[in-house]
Amino acid sequence: MEQHPNTALVIGAGGGIGSAAAEALAKRYRQVIAVSRQPSAPPALAGRDNVQWLACAAEETAITDAAAEVAGASAELPLARVVIATGTLHGEGYRPEKSLRELSAGTLGHLYQVNAVLPLLWLAALEPALRRSEAAAVAVLSARVGSIGDNHLGGWYGYRASKAALNMLLRSAAVELGRRAPNVALLAFHPGTTDTPLSKPFQARVRADRLFSPAWVADALLARMDAARADGELHFVDYAGEPIPW
Repeated sequence: MEQHPNTALVIGAGGGIGSAAAEALAKRYRQVIAVSRQPSAPPALAGRDNVQWLACAAEETAITDAAAEVAGASAELPLARVVIATGTLHGEGYRPEKSLRELSAGTLGHLYQVNAVLPLLWLAALEPALRRSEAAAVAVLSARVGSIGDNHLGGWYGYRASKAALNMLLRSAAVELGRRAPNVALLAFHPGTTDTPLSKPFQARVRADRLFSPAWVADALLARMDAARADGELHFVDYAGEPIPW
């Protein structure tokens, strides 16, 4: 496959979907910048000459500095694809809530910070570089459970709310980018249940044909990015390209 003479950027490249997306993009683009909190690249990426690994803390100043480095590295090979594959669902001391009694202000704040605030800080920091692109697509990992209209089961308060907040922030960003960077398409992407550590505790009830590999999801994500239009709208779509209600 002939490589596009542009740059692809993956933020959250140490995770399952992020790593798979970086691998897929490395086959298509001349330069891939892979960003992660992890200090070094996984073996699948470490051996690729066109992949630059960039360690970055999940902090505003670090994001600003890393975005400046990305802008410099992509000065001659403009950004064409940006994947923001960060997020959290459970961790030490917290898990998806099943009832109001389980709500914690600390957990809600943490989920909002990781799932909504950090992706938007990245988008804001990258906006000057995106304006230089003749055609670019930016995809941020969202989730169907962030749809207010699709919520018929309840529960998972913090995760649902943080993804709904992400969608609203991205929708406002899409309006602004439509004016300031009209060649940029913006997507909120639902990957489905992917076989990664994030979904591992919740896979028991998932049908085998609905548990997707990271590589399969990465291919679906790139297909959705290829098809996206730069029209000043936020496209909230799933892995099959079907729109999801707000």
